[in-house]
Amino acid sequence: MGSPDRSKPVRAEPLQSWCDTNNGNFKITVPQLCSLMELRTKDAVDAIKENYGEVHRLCTLLKTSPTDGIMGSQPEIALRKSVFGKNFIPPKKPLTFLELVWEALQDMTLCILEIAAIISLGLSFYRPPGRKTAACRIGDAAEEEEEEEAGEPEWIEGAAILLSVVCVVLVTAFNDWSKEKQFRGLQHRIESEQKFTVIRAGQVIQVPVSELVVGDVAQIKYGDLLPADGILLQGHDLKIDESSLTGESDLVKKSLTEDPILLSGTHVMEGSGRMVITAVGVNSQTGIILTLLGVGEDNEKTKQNGNKLKKADESPEKSKEAKGQSSAATGKEDAASANQAKEKEQKTMHKKEKSVLQAKLTRLAVQIGKAGLVMSIITVSVLIGSFIIKNFVIEKRIWTVECTPIYIQYMVQFFIIGVTILVVAVPEGLPLAVTISLAYSVKKMMKDNNLVRHLDACETMGNATAICSDKTGTLTMNRMAVVQAFIGGTHYKVIPSPHLIHPAIMNYLLKGISVNCAYTSKIMPPEKSGGLPRHIGNKTECALLGFLVALKQDYESVRTNIPEDALFKVYTFNSDRKSMSTVLRNANGSYQMFTKGASEIILHKCCRILNSTGEAVPFTQKDKDNTVRNVIVPMASEGLRTICLAFRDFSTFHSEPTWDNEDDIIKDLTCITIVGIEDPVRPEVPAAIRKCQNAGIVVRMITGDNIDTARAVAVKCGILQLEDNFICLEGKEFNQRIRSPDGVIKQELLDQVWPRLRVLARSSPADKYVLVEGIINSDITEQRHVVAVTGDGTNDGPALKKADVGFAMGIAGTDVAKEASDIILTDDNFSSIVKAVMWGRNVYDSISKFLQFQLTVNIVAVIVAFTGACITQNSPLKAVQMLWVNLIMDTLASLALATEKPTEALLKRKPYGRNKPLISRTMLKNILCHAFYQLAVVFGLLFAGEKWFDIESGRSAPIHAPASQHYTIIFNTFVMMQIFNEINARKIHGERNVFEGIFTNTIFCCIVMGTLIIQITIVQIGGKPFNCTELSLDQWLWSVFLGVGTLLWGQLIISIPNRYLLCLREVGEGPPKEEMIKALQAEDSAEIDYGEHELNHSQILWFRGLSRIQTQSRVVKAFHASLYNELDSTSSNKTI
Repeated sequence: MGSPDRSKPVRAEPLQSWCDTNNGNFKITVPQLCSLMELRTKDAVDAIKENYGEVHRLCTLLKTSPTDGIMGSQPEIALRKSVFGKNFIPPKKPLTFLELVWEALQDMTLCILEIAAIISLGLSFYRPPGRKTAACRIGDAAEEEEEEEAGEPEWIEGAAILLSVVCVVLVTAFNDWSKEKQFRGLQHRIESEQKFTVIRAGQVIQVPVSELVVGDVAQIKYGDLLPADGILLQGHDLKIDESSLTGESDLVKKSLTEDPILLSGTHVMEGSGRMVITAVGVNSQTGIILTLLGVGEDNEKTKQNGNKLKKADESPEKSKEAKGQSSAATGKEDAASANQAKEKEQKTMHKKEKSVLQAKLTRLAVQIGKAGLVMSIITVSVLIGSFIIKNFVIEKRIWTVECTPIYIQYMVQFFIIGVTILVVAVPEGLPLAVTISLAYSVKKMMKDNNLVRHLDACETMGNATAICSDKTGTLTMNRMAVVQAFIGGTHYKVIPSPHLIHPAIMNYLLKGISVNCAYTSKIMPPEKSGGLPRHIGNKTECALLGFLVALKQDYESVRTNIPEDALFKVYTFNSDRKSMSTVLRNANGSYQMFTKGASEIILHKCCRILNSTGEAVPFTQKDKDNTVRNVIVPMASEGLRTICLAFRDFSTFHSEPTWDNEDDIIKDLTCITIVGIEDPVRPEVPAAIRKCQNAGIVVRMITGDNIDTARAVAVKCGILQLEDNFICLEGKEFNQRIRSPDGVIKQELLDQVWPRLRVLARSSPADKYVLVEGIINSDITEQRHVVAVTGDGTNDGPALKKADVGFAMGIAGTDVAKEASDIILTDDNFSSIVKAVMWGRNVYDSISKFLQFQLTVNIVAVIVAFTGACITQNSPLKAVQMLWVNLIMDTLASLALATEKPTEALLKRKPYGRNKPLISRTMLKNILCHAFYQLAVVFGLLFAGEKWFDIESGRSAPIHAPASQHYTIIFNTFVMMQIFNEINARKIHGERNVFEGIFTNTIFCCIVMGTLIIQITIVQIGGKPFNCTELSLDQWLWSVFLGVGTLLWGQLIISIPNRYLLCLREVGEGPPKEEMIKALQAEDSAEIDYGEHELNHSQILWFRGLSRIQTQSRVVKAFHASLYNELDSTSSNKTI
């Protein structure tokens, strides 16, 4: 004879008789509670009995009521926080602005530039003794005299370069600081959105996790992530996953007699109950571990805590864990041969890929960086070589000791030109553009009901090719109501009048629904008069309770007579059972059980049915088949969800049943009724699914409902068309088709099923996981599919993790599902997923726009500097000017072009695919043709500008000569062309109207106008520091006209068909090398981070931008995962 798995409730006196919130003199201390929470199983039970007698006494010491909780007044909450602590663990201190400035200063090329500028600055003040300057100067005497008359301005360039470096460093540091602040704000938003159900002053309310206090009585249920430590007060069928703390994957059964200790960061996998919170924040078990790891403290404390942690590891409990791990390792060795046998199969397995776009950009930056490095070395070599040949070979000058500093100064200037070319050439702004675009998208997506938890998900959604969606709540409104019922042998197409139902049946209906629905599910009055009643809790259960209300029955009175504490045994709903059963103990010692669940499953377990007079009559197999054919199938074909309600009586004449043996308990049932529940399709869903299909994304429905209901809803949504050749399968048939005779899942069999599969009904979470994995691992298409999955249940976690992007339901989703997801849908609406696709594609387009603009500037600036230096021994664009251009094309352009808003046009093309090159043929055409125009203008001005404008040539001026109008016009025209080409870069698919939607992007307009104003200031006022001289209105108009010419030239480029440019190849293709994939697949990790891998293997980037890129990566990582991923396992965000 088995004993029931239940936890006896703890009863207490009324709250007010012993809870005095004005007195902070609690009779138990934090250390006592902490030591109690360190105990497990029988040790904890014995300690509670020995020290406190029972949990009732512990509640008294905490001044709380096991049934009514604390009073919950603000003074009481504040008092409990001051005595027992807040439910908050301080995050790691972010880097200060000065620390970020120091990081930005670590950039290798900026350091080189700083050193060169300081040397140049020092040497500019040096004068050879005896005033022998003339013998050392390069150039004729007239130029020397002119230079001296100008006031020896050599020092200005060195100072200006230093000032420019300071500006670049400050802008970089500010960008990083603002992004890190924004990401931490998003992380805080995620945490602050989490709430937990507690009982205060006898009322069930939801409070933010950070507001939980010691003494709170919390309701826990299937799918919750426990936000604090506590002791069980009452539970039904409660099983906890404690693997995040212990590493053990087996579920731990919790009850008052076996193990009442509940720990923060653990998952409720089955059952429900109540607990009293005994430790929060840093005093909880998770908080203690995180504190030992140094969360929220500086490095010195972290080291000390590390030593403490090592000592803690020597405790007997840790030794047990170590022993367990050791035995597990031995088990692994024993299984080595089995693993070798599976190696071939594992080679085809795809891991979750992250940062694909980041990897493409890093690879492209490395390639451009190598070219820039070569160009800068050649430039410096040519300048130094021509200087030496001209002065010491042709003019036969003698290198004297007095002249050495002067000659070194020339060498330093050449070196500065070379380094500046490298600064401009290497596009370290690419990672910055990705970060800005993703950060901007994430912020805007929150307004579209997408709460992004992992930044990569935004990028990945742009490539989505398949979406596997739940039905209830995502495609439908999740506002359920019973609209049909089969009662007493009659199928009612509308809710019948109460007098048509026999009192005996009505009694079973009232009692069965009232006690066999979670007591947290209830119907509340509307918030506004004339509104619909509010459904609190599980929506299916609310529909059944609403059915009772429609029948003029009062379920609350039944719950008052049979409180939750009086329930003898509850078999809570889970995805395996697909049912819920509640056992009541009668006064005479007999038992009565009520069951509800999927109609076919429960009907199969019925042997009797109530007839119209309320009598239980035999229910044969033929009767069942007729009921399915005439009742369930017609209901389902109308899109109704069918639920069967049944009961069973256990007489006193037999021995007490073995309650743990469910198969023996949940059988021989008597059917009470079958109801059809309507859940209308969301009105916006059919249009959203059409957009997905037009965008090349296949939508599949995966549901636990029966196949007829699923098919009907799929047709209403547009997933299925009547003329389509697609298939709908039940989970059972799906498994039969994909498994070999020995029951093993075969990829080749899956590949025959999934391409045509559109609806998977009566599926389990395991079926969902298998389907997602099968689509991802399939090699039957040229490019691997990118799969997005929605989930709300605890067991959906593996599928959400496996998918490229996992969407959890913000309203109906369990905490476990949210923890496993990448994006949380705050409105549970499918149309929000479509918006996520738009934003993902917009990220790709924003990066492409920035690339098109930046590479044009790169090519022109490098060629102009190189050619000018080689031909005239002096770059037309000075070092300070090129640093300003670098600031325009890196920081400002990335901000302007990475913040474009998405449009519906993004959904009118197919997904790019993970392997699509970053630079398309159209983009390459634009880059090269615009570069050609700009080079033609610059070289025209360089070699003929003095004739056009009738001014003195700047080509023959020595390197230290004052600024000339000639070179100022070249610089000004070059910047004007970049400003107008930035407008061209807004379109990358050959669109003619480059101004379309320009005023919707305020940031873009502000940056273009700001750049123009600063450029005017630099030219007209900047003077010597920027090597500029004032220009006349006529010269300004010509500069602007040549700049506007890029817009007209752009229209001409669009007219050139791509088919005539087959010689152009696409650049920046995505597929990583096969060796890299094999190496990454071999790593012991569930994910592949291509971006991180490319970064680690990009040695060239130490020259320029490595620290920038590392800073971007660090900022992104601050948002990628929990702030506390020092733990090797998932920890509770709710504790944070």
